[in-house]
Amino acid sequence: MAEKRDYYEVLGVSKNASDDEIKKAYRKLAIKYHPDKNPGDKTAEAKFKEINEAHDVLSDKQKRARYDQFGHAGVGGAGFGGAGNPFGNAGGFNYNGQTFNFEFGNGGVFDDILGNLFGFGAGARRPRKGADYQVSVILTFEEAIFGTTKTVDNNGTSIKVKIPAGIDDGMSVRLKGKGGPAPEGGTEPGDLYVRVRVKPHKSLTREGIIILSEQTIDMVDAALGCEIDVLTVDGVVTMKVPAGTQSGTPFKLSGHGVPFRADGDRGPHIVTILVETPKNLSKKQKELLEEFKKSKKKGIFGR
Repeated sequence: MAEKRDYYEVLGVSKNASDDEIKKAYRKLAIKYHPDKNPGDKTAEAKFKEINEAHDVLSDKQKRARYDQFGHAGVGGAGFGGAGNPFGNAGGFNYNGQTFNFEFGNGGVFDDILGNLFGFGAGARRPRKGADYQVSVILTFEEAIFGTTKTVDNNGTSIKVKIPAGIDDGMSVRLKGKGGPAPEGGTEPGDLYVRVRVKPHKSLTREGIIILSEQTIDMVDAALGCEIDVLTVDGVVTMKVPAGTQSGTPFKLSGHGVPFRADGDRGPHIVTILVETPKNLSKKQKELLEEFKKSKKKGIFGR
């Protein structure tokens, strides 16, 4: 896959561009490269997708902050078939005889892709096969990250299903030939689709291959610097917060995110620091802050 272009370059704006400038640039380019104005033009279609991906990141305050600090690695959920797809291709992949794939809803180019791969698209010849069945399975947040094995009930039969590391909510596992029996004169049985539902975590969220969390510290620790314990899917990790950290600053813990390649490579865990301002100060504390305020420093963090 070609290396992604800088999102500011894609929209033709500077890195200091205002929200309004980003919005105007996006609208101008979206109109220029919209598929309705460029029917059949694959180059325009690719540019339109690239423009939308750039706008999705730069129009979101938190995503933009992560992108400015970490580049594309900080927004790994953007783009179909890119970093946000831990399986790295449009149709999915095969693992020990099982096929893992996305579900895209009704119609569209992705249904055509799946049809070409699995033989049930509108333009493909449909083999005479049994009915496809569907069951659901619920995973914990950690099970979806690291993979697991689940047992599902398929019309009274116990079937074990291997769930791959990195699977996401709404995806499904296809078990070929585990659906309805082949009809009379048919060629093969149907397939079983195991639809995955992932329970939310109490403090962690996921964005593609990135895991996100927030950590609150008091303003003294933010000013002087400190070490904090961060809960990750791998357990508690100690992270250093440098002196002068501002509220909303993201920090990256490499390798503690979602697996996205067969060799075990993982995305990052990004921790956003929130600085808490005390509400009920003692008289002594107020005096100290007033004294500090009168000093020649411009602000509480010396800036």
